[in-house]
Amino acid sequence: MAERSTAAVDVADNSGDESLAAKADEATTDGTAEAQESAATDPEDADGERSSSDATPATPDLHSGHKLARRYRLEECVTRLDGFSSWRAVDEKLRRAVGVHLLPADHPRARSVLAAARSSALLGDPRFVQVLDAVEEDDLVYVVHEWLPDATELTALLAAGPMDAHDAYQLVSQISQAMAAAHREGLAHLRLTPGAVLRSSTGQYRIRGLAVNAALRGITADGPQRADTEAIGALLYAALTQRWPYENDAYGLSGLPKGVGLIAPDQVRAGVHRGLSELAMRALANDGATASRQEQPCTTPDELAKAVAAMPRIRPPEPTFTAPPEYQRTTYQQGSFGRPAAHPGGHVTQPVLPSPPAPLQSRTGKVLKWAVSALLIAALGLGSWQLAETLLDRDNDPGDPGVTQTNPENGDKRPAPPAEPLRIKGATEFMPSGSGIKQEDVPNAVDGKSDTAWITPQYQGYANFGNLPNRKQGSGIVVDLGSVQDVSTIKIEMYRSGQKAEVLAADKSASAPSSLSDFPQRLTKLGTAGESLEQKLAEPVRTRYILIHITELPPDGSANSFRGGISEISVLG
Repeated sequence: MAERSTAAVDVADNSGDESLAAKADEATTDGTAEAQESAATDPEDADGERSSSDATPATPDLHSGHKLARRYRLEECVTRLDGFSSWRAVDEKLRRAVGVHLLPADHPRARSVLAAARSSALLGDPRFVQVLDAVEEDDLVYVVHEWLPDATELTALLAAGPMDAHDAYQLVSQISQAMAAAHREGLAHLRLTPGAVLRSSTGQYRIRGLAVNAALRGITADGPQRADTEAIGALLYAALTQRWPYENDAYGLSGLPKGVGLIAPDQVRAGVHRGLSELAMRALANDGATASRQEQPCTTPDELAKAVAAMPRIRPPEPTFTAPPEYQRTTYQQGSFGRPAAHPGGHVTQPVLPSPPAPLQSRTGKVLKWAVSALLIAALGLGSWQLAETLLDRDNDPGDPGVTQTNPENGDKRPAPPAEPLRIKGATEFMPSGSGIKQEDVPNAVDGKSDTAWITPQYQGYANFGNLPNRKQGSGIVVDLGSVQDVSTIKIEMYRSGQKAEVLAADKSASAPSSLSDFPQRLTKLGTAGESLEQKLAEPVRTRYILIHITELPPDGSANSFRGGISEISVLG
C-alpha cells in the first residue's frame, strides 16, 4: 500500500476541460486505490450529474499476470475509468517496477495519448517522471513510465500539515523552473495537482503525467501556460496554508470559506512568509492583484520562475536541539557515601577520621617544589630574551612589520601570487565520435550560475553511456581559455554525485583538440567524484584547452537508468 500511495497514476478524475478553479470533488477507482481530484460538472448535463463515458470504448478486460510485449507483467490495477486503465507492472527484462496506461486502439483519445507520450519522452528532463515506452499493439495502446516507490506525493506531505517557508520556496522554485523548460519545448501539463508532484528522499521534486494525463482525459486549454501557472500558484497556496484556494474541498484539503473569495495566504494562517504569500496571489487567477504591492500577475511558468529567483533566498530552519536532562547529584557528592543506615529510634555516632597530612611537606616534596620553581624562572627568562630579540629584529627590518622579506640574490623564492579566476572564452561538448549529446546546453556549465547545467540524456542498462559504440570514450566538456595560460586550480560543480570523471589538459601548442590523445596532461586522477571536483595543482600547467572527461554516469531513479552532467566549471591561474 505504501508503494501504491507514492507512485499511483494521477489520472483518476473526471474534470473535463475546466481549470483548477472548477468545483472539486472526489473520484474513486475500482477499489484498489483512491485518487482525489477536482471533478467539475459537464455544462451539457442539465441535472448536474457527472458526464458519462458511454461514448467511449470499454476498458480492456485485463488481469494481474497479463504480459505486454512479453516483457511488462501487470501486477495491480490502480485506475479504471473512462475507457482506460492504469497499472503497476514489472519490467521483467530490466527487473524493475513500472507504471502502465492501457486503452483500446479504437479509443477516441488513443492517437492523442500516443502523440503526447512520445513528445514527453523526447524531453528527457530528469525533473519529470520519464515515459519509457509508447506502443500500439494487438488492438491496445499502452504507455510505460517510471515508477518511483521511494518518492512521496505532495498530497501526503500536505496531509501532515503546512510546509515551512524554505520547503515551500523549494517547491515553487523547482516546479516553476521545470514547467518553464517544458513549455519552451511546446509541452503543457494541464493536470498539475498535488497528486502529480512527488518529492524524492533527497528533497528533489519530480512531476509526472506531463502531457499524458491531460491527453488521457481529453483536456485542452486555450491558454496552457496560464493554466499551468495557476496550478503552480494553487500548489504554493496549499503548501503555505494547508487549504485549497477555492471554495470546494479537494485532495484531502479544506477549501476557503464560502463567499469570501480568494484571500492571501498570510490572511488565512498566521506566520506565513509574506513574499511567498504575494507570489501565490500573483500566480493564481486573481488579476494579479496583491493589495499591498500591486505586483503584475505571473501568466507563464517562466515569469513565475523569474519572480521566484528575484526573491531573497530563504534559508532552511535552524536545527532544534533538545535540552539535556537536569544534572542529578549523587549520594556520594552529598556526603552520604559509606554512612551506616540509621536505626529507628536510635542514634548513630559517626567515626572521626584523621585528617590527611598537607601535601609536599616531606623533604622530597620540598625538593620538588624548589625544582619546579627553578624551571619556571628559567622559562620566563628564556621567553623574555626571545621576545626582546624579536622586537629588535623588527625595528631593524626595513620592510613592513610582520612580513617576511625575500632576497632573490640569496636564492629565496618569491611567494606565489594568489590564484585568480581565468576568463573562459568558450566551451564545447567532447565528441570523439563526431556526434553530440546536448551541445546546446554546454554554455550552462560556464555561465557562472549553479542552478543551470549541461545534463546528459537518460541511458538504460549501462553506466558507461548505455554501452553505445559511439560513446566508448565517454563524454564531457572542453573549455577554451582563449590563449595559453598558467592553470593552478580546477573547480567543478557536478550535476550529480557518483560520476566517474577526470580532468585533462592539452599541450600548449595544441589547436582544436578533439580526441583523448590530444589531452596528454593529467590534472586529476580518474575516480568517482562527489558533488564537486576540485584540484589545486602542485605546479601550474600551461595550456589553452582543458577537458572535463566523464566515463561513467550515476543511477537516475532506478538501478538501470543513468544520467549525469556538469553544473559549473571554474579555472584559476
